[in-house]
Amino acid sequence: MSVIHVPRPSKNAMNPNRPVNALLLAQVEHLQHAERRLPLRYRTDIYTHAIKTEGEAAAYIREVTEAIHKAHEDASARRSKLTRRPKGLAIAAASDEPSRKPRFKAKKKNSAAKRRKK
Repeated sequence: MSVIHVPRPSKNAMNPNRPVNALLLAQVEHLQHAERRLPLRYRTDIYTHAIKTEGEAAAYIREVTEAIHKAHEDASARRSKLTRRPKGLAIAAASDEPSRKPRFKAKKKNSAAKRRKK
């Protein structure tokens, strides 16, 4: 099998003033769909159809990603506040005298046979 050499990206690979390509526009569209599922307080006010450069796309992607992370952090914090955990051991009932009941009930094997005899 031959080794395929992949060159390192150059330092100017990301040009914020370059027109946005189809891949970035597809990512923006997917993130816009995800953003619509967020509560209103986490949504951005960026009009995605006005994104024309890589820098604008990067800024939108960054804001939406941070908003999604913030929404999940807040939701998990609310869930942890709602769950109550008992402090220490909780005993349902206690008695000074031990119970004298047998641990296991003996099975009645011949109960059906006794009924037939009667």
